[in-house]
Amino acid sequence: MGLYNGRKLKKRRQSYRWNDTEYKRKQLDLEEKSDPLEGSPQARGIVLEKRIIEAKQPNSALRKCVRVQLIKNGKQLTSFVPGDGAIDHIDEHDEVIVEGIGGADNGPKGDIPTVRYQVSKVNGVSLEELVAGNKEKPTR
Repeated sequence: MGLYNGRKLKKRRQSYRWNDTEYKRKQLDLEEKSDPLEGSPQARGIVLEKRIIEAKQPNSALRKCVRVQLIKNGKQLTSFVPGDGAIDHIDEHDEVIVEGIGGADNGPKGDIPTVRYQVSKVNGVSLEELVAGNKEKPTR
């Protein structure tokens, strides 16, 4: 009698787990399906256009961003360009590498709404090196 009862409890526990939102999302891989990078830390993409996004209140600034189309799946995303004057080193049709910007739960970081990624390299050269003037951008 005790063994049967335990099995029944286990089945009931398993069925109720699906009421837990976090469990359900993890089991159905919903985070990875909605992630343009598909779980990767970085991805290559082509710059479609330069964009300026206003910072959220109480800050007042114009954040320089670029619209990028990923090579591996064709998805488009907006990516922040960190660094003073860094946007001048990026042109349309450049190949860039984007990475997560580090917000909580893959969300936006700081005062830039809806932007979850940042540019790290342009045409294979680090954006930091370009801004510092240590290297020049190769032409493709």
